Amino acid sequence: MNIELKHIFLICMLYTPLVSNAQDEKFVSLTKYTKADTLAKKNIDTVQQVDLYELIGAAFGNKSTGKTDAVTTKPVFSVVPALGYTLQSKLALTLAGNIAFRTTKDSKISTITINTAYTQTKQIIIPIQSNIWTNNNGYNFVGDIRYLKYPQSTYGLGSSSNIKDEDPMDYDFFRFSEIVLKRLWPDVYAGVGYITDIHWNMSHKGPLDGVPSAYDEYGAQSHSVSSGITLNALFDSRDNSINPYHGFYASLQYRDNGNYLGNLHSWQSLIVDVRKYFNFPSGSNNVLALWSYNWLVLTGNPPYLDLPANTWDTYSGTGRGYIQGRFRGAQMVYLESEYRFRITTNGLIGGVVFINAQSFSADQGTALQTIQPAFGPGLRLKLNKVSRTNIAIDYGIGREGSRGMFINVGEIF
Repeated sequence: MNIELKHIFLICMLYTPLVSNAQDEKFVSLTKYTKADTLAKKNIDTVQQVDLYELIGAAFGNKSTGKTDAVTTKPVFSVVPALGYTLQSKLALTLAGNIAFRTTKDSKISTITINTAYTQTKQIIIPIQSNIWTNNNGYNFVGDIRYLKYPQSTYGLGSSSNIKDEDPMDYDFFRFSEIVLKRLWPDVYAGVGYITDIHWNMSHKGPLDGVPSAYDEYGAQSHSVSSGITLNALFDSRDNSINPYHGFYASLQYRDNGNYLGNLHSWQSLIVDVRKYFNFPSGSNNVLALWSYNWLVLTGNPPYLDLPANTWDTYSGTGRGYIQGRFRGAQMVYLESEYRFRITTNGLIGGVVFINAQSFSADQGTALQTIQPAFGPGLRLKLNKVSRTNIAIDYGIGREGSRGMFINVGEIF
C-alpha cells in the first residue's frame, strides 16, 4: 500500500504516547472492559460536586444521599427515557435500561444494557449489550446483540469521495458477538470471541448526481453474512473508564472471517484502539485526552457494509463533524484529541474542545487518501457525580459544509 509522507506522519502519531499512569486506588472498575462503568469509593473532590440527579431531587425537597456503590448479588433495574440527536439519526426517541448485579460479592459489577431508539429518519435501533464478571474477576464475558432497521446513505469509497455522490440505502442488520477474556496480569487480559454480522433487505437508489455507483462497482448484494473468530488483547490502567482523568488503554482485535465459517469470501481484519489521558495542567481537574483508532482490512474483500467506516466503531464515536458512513474503505486511520475542562467549580457544567482527522483508502491494496479533519466545542452536564457520567453535547464542523450537533450520555472516548 503506497502512503504519502503526510500519511506516514499520521500513522507514526498513532503510537504516542505509550507511557501509562498507575491506577488510582480510589476507584473500583465495575463493568465494560472497553468502556467500563466505575464508581468512586470515596473521593473528596467527588463528594463536593453536584450532579443533575441532586438538582432534580432538591427541587422535590430531597436531600443528597451521598451515593454509594450498593449493588449486590440482587439485581438492580433502571429505566430512563430520553430524547437525543445526531447527524445520522436526526431526532431520536430512546428508552434505555440496565440490570446491574454481582455474580459474587467479590466480583466487579456485571451489567445487561438495552438502549432502544426510533429516529426521525425512521431508523429502528435495538442493541442488547452484556458484560459479566466471574468470581474474583478471573473471566470477563462481553456480549453484543443488536438489530437495526437502517436507512442510511453511502458516498463511495475512500476519504476523497465526493459528498455529491450520495447513494441512499436501506437494509436490516443483525449482529451477534461474544468475547471471553481471561485475566493474565493486573490490567492485562486476553481471549477469543465470535462475531457474525448479517445484512438483508439491502437496496439502494443510486447516486443522486447520476454518476456510476461505487456500491455497484464494489459488488452490490441483497444479503451478506460475515462470520468471524476473534483474538483479543487488552491493557487498561485508566482510573475511571467512563470519564478518565489519567491512564492508558490499548486493545487489539484480530478477526478471521474464513471460508470454513461459511463466508462467501474469506477476509481478515485488525482493529487497534489506543487512548491516553493526562491531567493538564498537572494537578488540575482538566484533562487532555488522545485517541488513535485504526481499522484495517488485512486480506480479502469484506461485504461493502462490513468495510471500515466512520462512526461504525463499537461505541459510534469516530468522526464527530461528519454523518455516519460518510467515509468508507478498506483501511481507516483515525486520530483525535480533546481538552476537557470545568466551567463551574462544583463540576456541574464543563466544556470540551476537540479536533480529529481521518484517512481512508478505497479498495484493498490502494493508498490512503485525503486527510479529512473536523473540530468543534462541546458542553458537559454532570449526570452522575459518582460515576463521572456526563451528558455530552457537541457541535462538530467538518469539510464540504458538514456540521451538526451530537448528543450522547458519557464521553466519546
